[in-house]
Amino acid sequence: MQAFENPSTASRDIAGEKLSSQTGVKREAVFQARGITKTYRMGEVEVTALHQVDMDLYGGEFVVLLGPSGSGKSTLVNILGGLDIPTKGTVRFREHELTNFDDASLTRYRRDHIGFVFQFYNLIPSLTARENVALVTEIASNPMTPEEALEWVDLSKRMDHFPSQMSGGEQQRVAIARAIAKRPDVLLCDEPTGALDAETGILVLEAIDRINRELGTTTAVITHNAIISEMADRIISLSGGRIIRVQRNEKKTPVRDLAW
Repeated sequence: MQAFENPSTASRDIAGEKLSSQTGVKREAVFQARGITKTYRMGEVEVTALHQVDMDLYGGEFVVLLGPSGSGKSTLVNILGGLDIPTKGTVRFREHELTNFDDASLTRYRRDHIGFVFQFYNLIPSLTARENVALVTEIASNPMTPEEALEWVDLSKRMDHFPSQMSGGEQQRVAIARAIAKRPDVLLCDEPTGALDAETGILVLEAIDRINRELGTTTAVITHNAIISEMADRIISLSGGRIIRVQRNEKKTPVRDLAW
């Protein structure tokens, strides 16, 4: 991965840590993926979604995985999040080798460490916002209260509303609150603004950005929208199942200044 970065702005990797070129502070490599290949069989046809991908994600950073549909970005994030396993290669989460985990271990990993946000909100219609978030807090080891999580996404006044009483952007923010309520180490967002208009999408991105900045949650956002990449620390571009470029933003664009 490092070969794609601009040597004038890139940070140096030292034994699984990143030494920031701007601050000199070492950051832990939360994920280290090496030689990740994923092949699916569809009848008599094999489809390779990822080809020998190497990638690191570091503690507290905001990364955008950018690419068109079919580029492999969702497959990569599903593997990092323990929803899928690679056909070949290794994935480490801190000191843990995820590719050695069985199903029960992957379930515990997802429960304890990963928050997911998807394009479609997957809220339970018969439950209020508070109750949807409580589904996670009841099984987490050190959760926020549902009220605290909803406050983080500016929905304190809507916590007793049902999904049908909320806009798409509000429902997505409930989904974000549900994801962060268990205090995950990593937030993985798959096209979180894909079903939203520009103004509503900005509200959702502001919530994700605030969580990254103020909670220090390592955040990866999948998108095909290059404009969103301007708010990230790094942009990892994929095409045809391969990482084709890694760029670092020397100056991140505030969410409200994104030119949709």
